[in-house]
Amino acid sequence: MFYDYLVIAGYFLLIVGIGFAFKNMAKNSTSDYFRGGGRMLWWMVGSTAFMAQFSAWTFTGAAGKAFTDGFAISLVFFANTFAYFCGWAYFSHRFRQMRVDTPTEGIKRRFGRQNEQFFSWALIVFSFINAGVWLNALGVFSSAVFDADIGLTIVLTGLTVLFVSVLSGAWGVVASDFVQTLVVVVVSIACAVVALVKVGGPGELITNFPGGFVMGPDMNYGLLLVGTFVFFLAKQLITIMNLNDSFRFLNAKDSDNARKAALLAMVLMGVGSIIWFIPPWASAILYPDAASAYSALGNKASDAVYLVFTRNAMPVGTVGLLLAGLFAASMSSMDSALNKNSGIFVRSLYEPLLKKKGKIVDDEHLLKVSRLVSFISGLLVIAVALFFKSLKELSLFELMMSVSTMIQVPLLIPLIFGLFIKKTPKWAPWVTVAIGLAISWFMLYVFTPEVLASWLGLDTLTRREIIDMNLMMTIAAHLVITAGFFCSTTFFYKEEEDEHKQETALFFKDIVTPVIADDEQDDYDRQQRHKLGSMVIFMGVGVSLMMLIPNPMWGRLVFLLCALSILTVGILLKKGAKAKA
Repeated sequence: MFYDYLVIAGYFLLIVGIGFAFKNMAKNSTSDYFRGGGRMLWWMVGSTAFMAQFSAWTFTGAAGKAFTDGFAISLVFFANTFAYFCGWAYFSHRFRQMRVDTPTEGIKRRFGRQNEQFFSWALIVFSFINAGVWLNALGVFSSAVFDADIGLTIVLTGLTVLFVSVLSGAWGVVASDFVQTLVVVVVSIACAVVALVKVGGPGELITNFPGGFVMGPDMNYGLLLVGTFVFFLAKQLITIMNLNDSFRFLNAKDSDNARKAALLAMVLMGVGSIIWFIPPWASAILYPDAASAYSALGNKASDAVYLVFTRNAMPVGTVGLLLAGLFAASMSSMDSALNKNSGIFVRSLYEPLLKKKGKIVDDEHLLKVSRLVSFISGLLVIAVALFFKSLKELSLFELMMSVSTMIQVPLLIPLIFGLFIKKTPKWAPWVTVAIGLAISWFMLYVFTPEVLASWLGLDTLTRREIIDMNLMMTIAAHLVITAGFFCSTTFFYKEEEDEHKQETALFFKDIVTPVIADDEQDDYDRQQRHKLGSMVIFMGVGVSLMMLIPNPMWGRLVFLLCALSILTVGILLKKGAKAKA
């Protein structure tokens, strides 16, 4: 365990170093703090878009689902891949072309001031819940690794994220996301290769998976699996490509870089959809009793399966590297939430209040308030995560899917359909959200999977089938009723009563007008390559030192290959900075 602690300590030092390295790039204005002034290169933006959908839940709740149910979990991530493809084809460059600093400013341009206020409060509250789920996932895994208190882990990790986010804003957030992407990729590939070797290859993995690899156990109706995937495609598109989550692409230096960023996120997500889950799939064969090793976690016991595999199959020190990857994923999700919340509060709530009172709006003052809001937001996220740790009757997969489907989807439906349906009355967005939340309640307590099964004359459903059917039914209800209601409000639209029609027309004109980087961009490009190149090289050197850990020769070789991969990226970035200069 000493070596694992050492690896994690080194990783935290690297993340803090990133915060200091990019501090000066966020000191000029709130635009720099919220979105890097719209100056970031595609590989930085793409990595933060990818990490925003990743989180520690992938290595915990999703891995636990892969361990018990086989291939089905990959369908969720294939749906993410589809969403990023749609981002490349249609959404990403349009989001950048909104020409705003925060997502709620985009909502204001599309729907008006009233809806900006409504969604500002709603999105801030939801992001606290979502980030709390991610931080709780990390606490579950860390407590299993170190036999430490989940609450203490949540607090310490949350405070580290808080430091980076407050210090350097969007620049530090996105730069750390890029480094964290490298950590996740290296750890995932190393574990996947070793898992395939241990299990005897892909063929043996598929053949010997208990209960059937494609369907998995406790699934009597294969049509449910197909239906769930189809509806997941729609759900993930709604929850990834909407006006709120446009913040990922607001950082890009121009329209072309925004599209490239979506393409990078699509490739990483598509390849990762298989690679991430090879270790838990192999563990179902190699260590079928893995969940019993952490029975103290209750129904979350299978969520620690990645740890079981790493401890049993990987060289000493890999647990520390894996946990660094988990910290990376959770920190990425949380710091993005803090930075976005800060921007929403300051630009859409605090600054309008100052103007209403007739006070002079000073950008330096707003920057100080932004840092304070980030700090307070971080404390609130930690509090939410501590609450979720008490819900031991829910697995992390169920917790994540429930929050996403019941709350997130109805909240975001107006923010994606509003990009296509242009003529809607000003009350349409918030009324749609209210109806959507009512639909979620109805599907949870009234029209349950058991009710539908009795209507269709199906036999008794397994617990897994009930969970999958509930997700499918709820998504279907939102697509038909919630989205249908929003689209139908166009019949109530009266142009002569629309005070916002000119701003709406200008919004739709702007989102099809390309953004082109200015002449000052070259210096920003050079700084990004230089600073990140240095940080990546430091990380590569650190991983190379892991070869000194007492391990078999193959274990040292694993660390050597990981280090060489990371160092190559760092050297290429440094060379790119020199060439640009």
